[in-house]
Amino acid sequence: MTVLYPNGYPDFGYMPDYDKYLARGKRRQETEKLDQHLPKGFPARLSGDLVWEGNTLASHYNWNYHLTAEDLEEINNALAHFKSLSKPMGEISPDSFPLPNLHAALREISNEVHNGHGFKVIRGLPVDNYDREENVIIYTGISSHVAPIRGRQDSKWQGKPADVLVAHVKDLSQSCHSKDIPGPVVTADKQVFHTDAGDVIALFCLNEGESGGESYLASTCHVYNVLVATRPDLIKTLSQPWPFDDFAPSGDVYKLRPLLYYQPATEADPERLIIQYSRRNLTGYLDCKRSASIPPLTEAQAEALDAVHFTAEKHAIALEFHKGDIQFANNLSILHARGAFTDSREKQRHLLRLWLRDPEYEWTKAKDLKERFDRVYAGVTVESSVFPLEATIRSSNVAT
Repeated sequence: MTVLYPNGYPDFGYMPDYDKYLARGKRRQETEKLDQHLPKGFPARLSGDLVWEGNTLASHYNWNYHLTAEDLEEINNALAHFKSLSKPMGEISPDSFPLPNLHAALREISNEVHNGHGFKVIRGLPVDNYDREENVIIYTGISSHVAPIRGRQDSKWQGKPADVLVAHVKDLSQSCHSKDIPGPVVTADKQVFHTDAGDVIALFCLNEGESGGESYLASTCHVYNVLVATRPDLIKTLSQPWPFDDFAPSGDVYKLRPLLYYQPATEADPERLIIQYSRRNLTGYLDCKRSASIPPLTEAQAEALDAVHFTAEKHAIALEFHKGDIQFANNLSILHARGAFTDSREKQRHLLRLWLRDPEYEWTKAKDLKERFDRVYAGVTVESSVFPLEATIRSSNVAT
């Protein structure tokens, strides 16, 4: 789909067009003098476990953790224990959902997500053995051992202020007006490469669709290395301020910040590279159009955004989501996307999503990102926590 811009704006939309991307790059290289120097202090190459190529990753990294019979028994015991406490779901924690033996493996998963390859998949949870509320409790309980802090994904519930902590990823486009669709997350459309707004994204597959819906993950650091080697001018563009539409009712509220942040090693932290953006805040999506009253993207920005997408797409891994899978991904080191999918009457794709934080392994972030992450984590309380059991359209643009 194409977003129609006023005259002078780049011919550019939410869905990347490869031919337009190539043509834009060719035109810019022929007509502009592109700066081949990296921004000051940026490295010529990144290395380490967070840097990986999708085509070869499986040869040296096993991203699957298969739950054992002992694990499942422990999970059942933890579920029974939490239910016996008669506490609200906001109080789910490693203490109220105890996993004495599985805990060590889940802590290692958190270490892998933050300091290793950036993602891990837990497989084999028997979804059909539990009702919806029990599945949400189990998912939240397991996740609390990986990263105990949960972030808000909406600030209202049933018209009242609330911290909505679990989101449903499901096609709702047939039951609502297109003006109410905030993005492709509640459609069956392809989602292009992007990041969410939390530290760690946890996705739990309640049900598979009829076909499609693959999860694509790409190493941000590897994308960086490829662009440094081929188009260093785009690294500079990505590291400069961009106008992010906040989709405010007034139509003129926006933020200026980079997409890409490089953080040199310090005594406390290793060298890190972070990319943070949702493409729809830069292009609009369906009826949620980008405001014409805020600065347009430049041709360089349009090319850089497509370069990130197509580079990630070329070097990504594809993971099929099966019922009972829980995927944990580092939202600061991983770009993710989703293939379009098809539902049937019998099979309807349905995932649950948590945005998590682990204070033990939490990454330090640039000051520019403080508001983005405060929207998710600041001020969340047990009393205001809501865990919806059914899918709804979110009421607010929590993360931009």
